[in-house]
Amino acid sequence: METTSRAVEQAPAAEGGPRVRTARRTVDGYLEASFPWYGLDEAFTGPRWLMQVGTAADGTVEHGSIGHGDEPSVRHETAGEDRGRFAVVVTVAANPSRRSADGTGLLEATSVSSAAWLAGVGLLSFTWPGQMDHSLRDDWLDQQTETAWVLADDLAGPDWSVLSLPVDGAPTPFHYRESEFGWVLAGSTKEGVHVGAYGRGMSAYGLGFAMVKDIGAYA
Repeated sequence: METTSRAVEQAPAAEGGPRVRTARRTVDGYLEASFPWYGLDEAFTGPRWLMQVGTAADGTVEHGSIGHGDEPSVRHETAGEDRGRFAVVVTVAANPSRRSADGTGLLEATSVSSAAWLAGVGLLSFTWPGQMDHSLRDDWLDQQTETAWVLADDLAGPDWSVLSLPVDGAPTPFHYRESEFGWVLAGSTKEGVHVGAYGRGMSAYGLGFAMVKDIGAYA
């Protein structure tokens, strides 16, 4: 998916410290979406917060993320350190392959694999081995990002299992996998969007998803 992200930008972390947010969270991008947003359902009573939206080259909002629980930060983590409990829900518009608004290119179709890839990359953005040297980190991220894409492109493969979770109260099948960094899942809703999610410290087995009634309440 060729998209760019906007809303929440973060400055690089100082060694051993949290990343510093450099832009105020904004709900504007979320309000521009032509599709409904999804988050955890009312059974989750913890903090909820906006993250970022992804847009196509013509500015059309194609996907975005909403966080739940402890806000994760990238930091040089040591063994045994509590890294927080969070779950992030990614909503992806279900779009067919189509011409860009300016007619100069072809936009890729989105699918459950799109949601799985965005969720997998999202998890990586907040996790990496704490003992890794900074000079190796970019190579590691590139390698793991490619792995996330390969996995997302093979949802029927042995790395995924099927997990049934409620979406707007109805049992819905999701593709689910775990890694040493956390878990990732992806599925579709009856409202014309694909939903991905990732997290750590919070079990995916007890989660439920629901359409967000008022995205402004998250700002």
